[in-house]
Amino acid sequence: MSDVVVTSEGALSILRLHRAEKKNALTGAMYTALSHALKEANADDGVGAIVILGQPGIFCAGNDIKDFIGFAMGGGIGQPILDFLRALVANEKPLVAGVDGAAIGIGTTMILHCDYAVASNRSVFATPFVDLGLVPEAASSLIVPQLMGNRLAFEMLAMGAKFDANRARETGLVNAVTEPSTLEADTLETARAIAARPREAVRLTRRLIRGDPSAILARIDEEAKLFSERLMSKEARQAFEAFLAKGKS
Repeated sequence: MSDVVVTSEGALSILRLHRAEKKNALTGAMYTALSHALKEANADDGVGAIVILGQPGIFCAGNDIKDFIGFAMGGGIGQPILDFLRALVANEKPLVAGVDGAAIGIGTTMILHCDYAVASNRSVFATPFVDLGLVPEAASSLIVPQLMGNRLAFEMLAMGAKFDANRARETGLVNAVTEPSTLEADTLETARAIAARPREAVRLTRRLIRGDPSAILARIDEEAKLFSERLMSKEARQAFEAFLAKGKS
């Protein structure tokens, strides 16, 4: 079975991360599959909303480290990652996330591009980029300050603070908190309600809310340049070596 399972349910296109044994860490192939699924859903007039789900107890642990090191050795952040980030920005359909458990790195920053997010009360959000000698990605350095203000953005992005579900709701990262047993049902119920609304009116309203995407795309490119430079740094090399050594112990 694919590590990204795409299914349809009525007017919903459901993208499910299906790599629980690796905590849904995203590989290059998974990024490509997600990009393709977003583009397919956008081209389908029958789709009224797109839903991103993980597995029970784990949403996404971030980038797969082995794939990530491979990208780093190639001298960049990795084209599949950039393609996915740009597909998120290009997406014109309502995007709903259902988060149960850990959402780390890209697991958190992809939620910034969603229109509505539901989290279970056992969910935790963290962006440990600086801990790895890196900088934020997915335009999070632009979106998080707009969402939370500079001080909370510094706490999340620079200090790597973990936000529990309630704090994520208080800061606007997610809309609602629910029980793990009902997380998926609650997420799909919300997505169905969105999909049932007048499609063109929703699309235009969403566009007005989000405004010109050029600043977000420019920030993605700026972050990617710095990210690539940081991957070659002594700080990042030492951090990755320590991470890999910890995983072997």
